Amino acid sequence: MLQKNQIIPLTITDITHEGQGVGHHEGIAVFVPMTAVGDQLKVRVVKVLKNYCFGKVEEILSPSPNRVENDCPVYRRCGGCSFRHLSYEEEQRFKNNWVFENFRRIGGVDLPQVPLLPSPKEEGYRNKAQFPVQKKDGKVAIGFYAPRSHEVIPCVDCRLQPPSFARILTEIQGFLERENISIYDETTGKGLVRHIYLRYGEVTGEIMVCLVINGKSLPKEGHLVKRLLEVEPGIASVILNTNTKNTNVILGKECRTLYGKDHITDLLCDVKVDISPLAFYQVNRSSAENLYRKAAEFAALTGEETLVDLYCGAGTIGLSMAGQVKELIGVEIIPEAVENARSNARKNGVKNARFLCADASQAATALADEGIRPDVVVVDPPRKGCDLPVLEAIARMAPSRVVYISCNSATAARDCAEFAKLGYRAVKAQAVDLFPRTCHVETVCLLSKLQSKEHIEIEVKMDELDLTSAESKATYDEIKAYVLEKHGLKVSSLYISQVKRKCGLDVGQNYNLSKKEDAKVPQCPPEKEAAIMDALKHFQMI
Repeated sequence: MLQKNQIIPLTITDITHEGQGVGHHEGIAVFVPMTAVGDQLKVRVVKVLKNYCFGKVEEILSPSPNRVENDCPVYRRCGGCSFRHLSYEEEQRFKNNWVFENFRRIGGVDLPQVPLLPSPKEEGYRNKAQFPVQKKDGKVAIGFYAPRSHEVIPCVDCRLQPPSFARILTEIQGFLERENISIYDETTGKGLVRHIYLRYGEVTGEIMVCLVINGKSLPKEGHLVKRLLEVEPGIASVILNTNTKNTNVILGKECRTLYGKDHITDLLCDVKVDISPLAFYQVNRSSAENLYRKAAEFAALTGEETLVDLYCGAGTIGLSMAGQVKELIGVEIIPEAVENARSNARKNGVKNARFLCADASQAATALADEGIRPDVVVVDPPRKGCDLPVLEAIARMAPSRVVYISCNSATAARDCAEFAKLGYRAVKAQAVDLFPRTCHVETVCLLSKLQSKEHIEIEVKMDELDLTSAESKATYDEIKAYVLEKHGLKVSSLYISQVKRKCGLDVGQNYNLSKKEDAKVPQCPPEKEAAIMDALKHFQMI
């Protein structure tokens, strides 16, 4: 049995989803942070549990060929960059394997594994950062919480963020110290300044500075704004956010603009996006474009679809696809984000979109109750995934396709397993890296509606169908051949008859009747209906 402080030899053979290396000593798994597969180490055991242990590196005897030199002075204490010691190629390989392994192990689906889409940038990609502020040894400390603690590790110059953030943080730090402004203390609930929250528009260059305070105002607000503009002219917005609650939630609901606009603007997938402090916006814009383009590819839009975008935030995903659909309906629970989405639609001249301020589950249920049947639903939930009522409401709306975007492939895989019970099958997935050097990875998955298990055999004879002169422009076989060649879909005579009846074309009286009483007649799926409609237009029957 291993003992605490025992030093053991260890070879790292795998890496966990949290970025810790794993090796085995005398049959016991030992987890060691900041290690790489192939590392041969001396490890000190720091914690012993019943079936596994935790350790830390005492000495690297032989480094892994995938190990690289650490280039960050606070890397070991900060804990944000789980993979700064690995080559980016090795990081991509692990992330991709995790995604597809989660679908196999948790989701119960063995999807075709394709290479991960890497981030165009490995450094300086973050357009958003939230910095806790603490008083340490009489000084103002601005940085990041150490892992599993609320101790601030001072760091104003993170390599994952743009250089402008460091200049702004340094100026704010000096201002707080010079003016002797009180710093919030979590234990007492007293003190003024809690967090500094920065956002950056990569294309526009606009910067938002937001100070989160335990009060309504900040001493010498105008002086701070003046100093900030001197060090960083790109600042377009300075905001005070009030959070007086004793909570781990960073932002309060009340904002006051000290300078400029109450938002900044950026460009994502050719869509101008207004971003308020409370609105969601992907932190890696360039890689987010890869993600949204892949989502649009999975959605397979033709211009005739109704698209519902759940958890839409400022509307970026839906608006990036608005030009490819007939109607867009976005749903978001944060009022400020909904207003951003509506404003973004107006500014981009999008007239086929509407946005609802509601909980995703309630909105999906309401839309289903209204009889709205979208062709495609895009869902981008938080890390916890979708609640079961959301999945059930989506299934009641009966879209042909669901495009599921997730920053947590484990909960996405779990939700895919639930979707399978509701008649939707995961077809394919793509891992997209929006968070290089960290243990996070984004995933987009396509789910397709299964045909109902309750079906009947129906024989439709051509001589039972009353063909008019208009209909004689194309036979059923010609329509089937056209749909198969152009759309890759097989359609039955029954489905063609149903679509023709919708178009006002006469068909045989018994086209949808069964010899069995109360039998359920399968209805033409939306994607096949669209293909048949295209054929009818092609043959000038409508």
